[in-house]
Amino acid sequence: MSGHRDPHDPSNSGRTEPTLGDLDHLDSPRPNAPDGLPNLTIDPDRRRAVPGRTKRTRRRRGWLIPVLLIVVIGAAAALWFNQNHLRGMLPNTDLNDVLNRAQTALQQGHLDGNDGTSARELYEQANALEPDNDRAHQGLHQVGMAEVARADAALQAGKLDDADQALAIARELLGGGSDVDQLTQQIAKARNATGQIDTVIGQAQQAFTDGKLDGPDGAGALYQRALATDPTNAVARHGLDQVGGALAAQARKALDANDRAGAGVIIDRLAALLPNYGDLPSLRTAQTQLQQQDTGALADILKQGEDALRAGRISGAGDDTALAHFKAALAIDPDNAEAKAGLGQVAEALIVQANAALDGGDATQAKQLLDQSAVLAPKSADLLASRARLGQGAGQGASQGVVSDDEDTSTVTPVNLTPQQSAQVDRMVQQAQQAASRGDIMSPPGNCAYDLYRSALAIDGNNPAARAGLQGLSSLVSQQFQQALRDGDLVKASDLLGTLGNLSPGDAGQLQLQDRLAGAWLDKAEQQLNSGDRNGAAQALQQARKLAPNQPRLQQLTLRMQGGT
Repeated sequence: MSGHRDPHDPSNSGRTEPTLGDLDHLDSPRPNAPDGLPNLTIDPDRRRAVPGRTKRTRRRRGWLIPVLLIVVIGAAAALWFNQNHLRGMLPNTDLNDVLNRAQTALQQGHLDGNDGTSARELYEQANALEPDNDRAHQGLHQVGMAEVARADAALQAGKLDDADQALAIARELLGGGSDVDQLTQQIAKARNATGQIDTVIGQAQQAFTDGKLDGPDGAGALYQRALATDPTNAVARHGLDQVGGALAAQARKALDANDRAGAGVIIDRLAALLPNYGDLPSLRTAQTQLQQQDTGALADILKQGEDALRAGRISGAGDDTALAHFKAALAIDPDNAEAKAGLGQVAEALIVQANAALDGGDATQAKQLLDQSAVLAPKSADLLASRARLGQGAGQGASQGVVSDDEDTSTVTPVNLTPQQSAQVDRMVQQAQQAASRGDIMSPPGNCAYDLYRSALAIDGNNPAARAGLQGLSSLVSQQFQQALRDGDLVKASDLLGTLGNLSPGDAGQLQLQDRLAGAWLDKAEQQLNSGDRNGAAQALQQARKLAPNQPRLQQLTLRMQGGT
């Protein structure tokens, strides 16, 4: 082949066509080759070496086939194990649309239904289109958890049927779990409580029909018990309002009849039951007006009673005795502390006269006086000691160490006791001292200090330890009262004050203790008002009113509670 061309050749149009020379004589020496190419000489050794290079090249290229196989297998495995991911990368308009609508329904709280638009239905539809879709599975789990939250909210609102329905759906979607199990137990407990509420409301309705409005088993207390369990129970609220209306009507009736004492008791019951009852302020106003009308008359009667007591006109026929005046005062105000203390003083005066009769050897007169005193103060320690001195109560019951309150024999206590009787008296005195140290002054019956001393004196009316222990009970109770006040145990202090009134009726010092206790109740009422406990404040004010109905602070706190401040 020659690369030369003649520029003057007319056949040359500017393009030279390649030509091959004599291929048959490439390997033979051509001294004068017509193609004009130089002569080439090939070394035979080199020509033989060319095939060797071809074998090495083939050996070098032989490893490519296994490598290609490995790459192909790896790519196939990657495609197999990531098919879900790869499938998700492919456009799927229908599936994505369903999932997006399901997410929107879930966010809007449209969890379940039967119209095809709820989150549960849409996620289940997506799951049917692609059973292995992670978004659909996760979405159904989120719907289940949302149903758990809905069930809990319904339970807190007292909608047990709605809670059951939501929990059933959650159980289907989640297959159970600790949250589902816990809510199941709570709903069952709430249903049990609801059944109990229905029972209590039925009892309250029956009590209201029977006219039993207050007290532990009254309609008011039963309705309050139902509301304590379910504050939203409309039946219990309506029933409690009916009880309040009935008590208010009773109070009005008592006020119209000028029965201030009866009206006061009913109003106090109403205040304890419903401290915010709407008609309560007007009832208190009417009660105060009626009380003011009686205040002057009551003060005159109490003064007349004190004058008669100082003049020695203790009891007997006529209306000018201390006994008659104090009874008249209690007819106006049954809770009047001064009138009660006056009757106690009458009882003590009768005991003093009885002891004087015993000193004079007139046992008959002494017995009559002690009987009169027993009507006014049956638990008086001085009365019991005087009866023992008189020799009453040494009959069969006394020999057994048991004496009833109404036992009244005239057998004189034997002077000479048998060893068994002496031992029995000593044992009873010791037991009485132990009971007194425990605070068991007048209860429980039979095992309290009062009853044990009384039984000992029934056997030996002159036993000095029994007489001293019995008459020392009043001082012991007074100390316990002071301690209860310091401890803030006002209920115990109230009980002890009542015990002190039984043991030492007419003791002038009890009026001071009564005022202190009333002040403590007022302090408690004020604290409860400050903390928002209006029901507790009403009960505390009721206790204070029994002790000191004319206390100015009582009126102030009552007005404050009625005003809602």
